[in-house]
Amino acid sequence: MSGSNFIDYLKIHCRAGNGGAGSAHLRREKFVPRGGPDGGDGGRGGNIILRGNDQMWTLLHLRYRRHIFAGNGLGGGAQQSTGADGSDVVVEVPLGTIARKGDNGEFIFEITRHGDEKILAKGGRGGLGNTHFKSATNQTPRYAQPGESGEEGTFILELKVLADVGLVGFPNAGKSTLLSVVSAAKPKIADYPFTTLVPNLGIVSYRDDKSFVMADIPGIIEGAHEGRGLGIRFLRHVERNSILVIIIAADSPDIKNEYEVVLNELKMYNPELLDKKRILAVSKSDLLDAELKDEIVKDLPEIPGVFFSSVTGEGINTLKDIIWKTLTSY
Repeated sequence: MSGSNFIDYLKIHCRAGNGGAGSAHLRREKFVPRGGPDGGDGGRGGNIILRGNDQMWTLLHLRYRRHIFAGNGLGGGAQQSTGADGSDVVVEVPLGTIARKGDNGEFIFEITRHGDEKILAKGGRGGLGNTHFKSATNQTPRYAQPGESGEEGTFILELKVLADVGLVGFPNAGKSTLLSVVSAAKPKIADYPFTTLVPNLGIVSYRDDKSFVMADIPGIIEGAHEGRGLGIRFLRHVERNSILVIIIAADSPDIKNEYEVVLNELKMYNPELLDKKRILAVSKSDLLDAELKDEIVKDLPEIPGVFFSSVTGEGINTLKDIIWKTLTSY
């Protein structure tokens, strides 16, 4: 997905439909001059509904559809006929979409399954017809309820990419290259920092027709939580990953320090991210000989780790094995 096509945050203004008014009709027929009340109820206003679609990866389709209105309910009629309900508006969104109130950011709900439908803005109820107000002391009420107004307001839609594995690390650590090697994804790859400006997803094939989804997250640097580099804008996507693969290049001046910097940035964004299972993968291992690898291993943290090279293929299958074992150990 190209940078211009990936939208993961936007505001929309929604107005659900108003309920139809109840009818105050009085029955009048040729030989029934005083038939009494027979006004029907008004129809409900249309709802605005979000529906999960597992074939969508971005909120791009809503970029130029910032105002969404549902239909109004129709008024009730004679012979206790109920007015038609207003038409609902169903908006399809990618899995992992969170809805929040636009004024204070309060969480409303999230869409995580294909076909899930949740009401974002509820239509107003239809008013009651005058038949509901008939009593022994008021046998011909000449009034009915008006319909309720539908909900209206600004809402925030925020997408958190759903993936089994999140690739995290400094810019130019080799995350995009790895994704391009193990999946059919074609992320932009170049020899300068911040080549990846949006998350990229790929489906990684494993043994016996198994597979898992891997996400390449744009690089983070020290001070990202303070807005340096690309800041923390894309770290929301890491929250949905089952496990994190922290990738550090073999030519890094201090692999252990870089690992700790990445962990600190994750902690500053959301301390709960440190509760996720982690794998340390040292990329560009074709630059190292056996002696250098032994020296590096002495300083690495005690978590599952592997040396790999996306160029030569060294360690790729081992990395897949460790990822799968970690995923299935939950």
